Amino acid sequence: MRQKGTPLKTVLFLCTGNYYRSRFAEYLFNHLAEQQTLEWRAESLGFAPSQRNVGPISHHAVAGLERLGITGFEDRLPSVLTGENLETAAHIVAVQDEEHRPMMTKSFPDWIDRTEFWGVADIEFREPADALAELEREVRQLVERLNG
Repeated sequence: MRQKGTPLKTVLFLCTGNYYRSRFAEYLFNHLAEQQTLEWRAESLGFAPSQRNVGPISHHAVAGLERLGITGFEDRLPSVLTGENLETAAHIVAVQDEEHRPMMTKSFPDWIDRTEFWGVADIEFREPADALAELEREVRQLVERLNG
């Protein structure tokens, strides 16, 4: 439980484009953390945000969040991961091991052992409803773990 004035710790969700999976995880985590008054907040970033994405966030992520009653999220464009982001995070999650471990190894090898890797594949390989359901389970489990 969060005590007033306590600084929040950051969990950092990473995916390739910071458009779909990591954004869904970020907003769901923050919603749950606020409900439970945790000392945590989430941010999300991408290894390689793409110019081909339409708008600031995937319509699949928006639909999944709205299905959970989560609305009013920040209207920001996808952002790129930097070493400084990793330095300030208390917990790091890359949403898909097979896809993101090589990216982390190439760009930020010193952070591999400090990163939790999940198995949520991108839209080209998995239906959004299934991927978002798995992300929801993973985020809820993470919140439980961080809640002690």
